[in-house]
Amino acid sequence: MGLAGVLRGKKVRTTISRKAVAAGDRVNRQFVAERPDQLWVADFTYVSTWQGFVYVAFIIDVFAGCIVGWRVSSSMETTFVLDALEQALWARRPSGTVHHSDKGSQYVSLAYTQRLKEAGLLASTGSTGDSYDNAMAESINGLYKAEVIHRKSWKNRAEVELATLTWVDWYNNRRLLERLGHTPPAEAEKLIMLPSETMIWQPEFTDKTLSRKPGAVQSASPVPPDRARHSGPRITCVRRQKKP
Repeated sequence: MGLAGVLRGKKVRTTISRKAVAAGDRVNRQFVAERPDQLWVADFTYVSTWQGFVYVAFIIDVFAGCIVGWRVSSSMETTFVLDALEQALWARRPSGTVHHSDKGSQYVSLAYTQRLKEAGLLASTGSTGDSYDNAMAESINGLYKAEVIHRKSWKNRAEVELATLTWVDWYNNRRLLERLGHTPPAEAEKLIMLPSETMIWQPEFTDKTLSRKPGAVQSASPVPPDRARHSGPRITCVRRQKKP
């Protein structure tokens, strides 16, 4: 059996700029958070299947890197990224969270920006075509492609969706991240609720943790989702709280 490297297909343009309605940049490439739900980053990528392209959107909490919302779609319409946002809002019920994205038309659309405002989130957008301005989201996209998408060919959207569901669950609950003291993101969020003297790590996004290079593979546990083992209780990145 011969061995072959991953073949990259034709690049698909997923960002269409509409500067006139975009919010300013509240992040300025400082992807650091002192607590969960302080800063979210959002982006989407594409996957080639036998039936055409499908698109995968993620919303990530910067504090520990939890994926708090995601969606797979056959189109790049605004409703697709809105669905990922709604999932994140339902799971977390944030208040005053900064939501950072690029200036893609989906994220600066009237429907999306209005939903952010209704939910009490503060919109932030980086410059167009500069991956450094949304480096953490780009990095998660690269990790997802390296660990899931580039391992095989894909038949259709349903197959991609199931694989994405499996990977997100594994990444949030069982993947050991070096920058978190070899702790899964969901467990790291649980630790922040303990007394401050018990904290043994300080999560932050620096050049030594997540690379700012688009598509970079991050330093973490190399065990793939289908072979991961976890003996402790399952912890998810859901932080719903009762409204006052």
